[in-house]
Amino acid sequence: MRGYENEPFVIGRPVQGIMVPSGTSVELQVGQAGYITQALGGSFTVYIEGNLYRLTGADADAIGQEVIAAPELPPNATEDDVRELAWQQMRTCFDPEIPINIVELGLIYHCTVNANPDGSRHVEVHMTLTAPGCGMGEVLVRDVREKVELIPTVREADVHLVFDPPWNQAMMSEAARLQTGMY
Repeated sequence: MRGYENEPFVIGRPVQGIMVPSGTSVELQVGQAGYITQALGGSFTVYIEGNLYRLTGADADAIGQEVIAAPELPPNATEDDVRELAWQQMRTCFDPEIPINIVELGLIYHCTVNANPDGSRHVEVHMTLTAPGCGMGEVLVRDVREKVELIPTVREADVHLVFDPPWNQAMMSEAARLQTGMY
C-alpha cells in the first residue's frame, strides 16, 4: 500500500467507525473531514474532529480509497494451504494505534484448520491482547474472524480471546521489538 500518513479525506457516505481506543461504534456522516493516520492490512485509522476511528477495508470507498481484494486459494488446496493463508490474513490485522500486525506482536497463540464433510473448512484461532482491559479487543477479534472467513472454503472461523498465558513483550517478534524500541 502507498503511504497514507496525514492524507486528507471527506466522508462520502455514512459509515460506521470504531472509536480508538474505547471500541465504541459511531456513525460518521457525509461531509465530515479528517486525515488518515494509518492504513495497514486493508483497514484505516482516521482522525476526525479530535478523535481516532478505525474503518474496515470494506468501507474504504467511504473515504475515497480502494477496497482490498479477497484472498485466493489454488484449486485442490489442502488444510495446510488454508492454515498458511489464515496466518497471512492475520498478518493483515493491525493494532489500530501502532503500525504492527498482531502476529508480529505475538497475539496469536494457535490456529488450526479442520475439514468439514461438505468440503468446507473450520478455522479455530486463540489470540490474546497486550492488556486484558483493551477496549479494542472485540474489534481485533472481529477483524481476525472476518479476514479468515474471506478465505475460499472457510465456512466459519471461531476466534477465542484468551489470557493464559498472559502476553508479554518477549512474545513479540524481533522486528516488532525493534520497531517499538522494546528491545
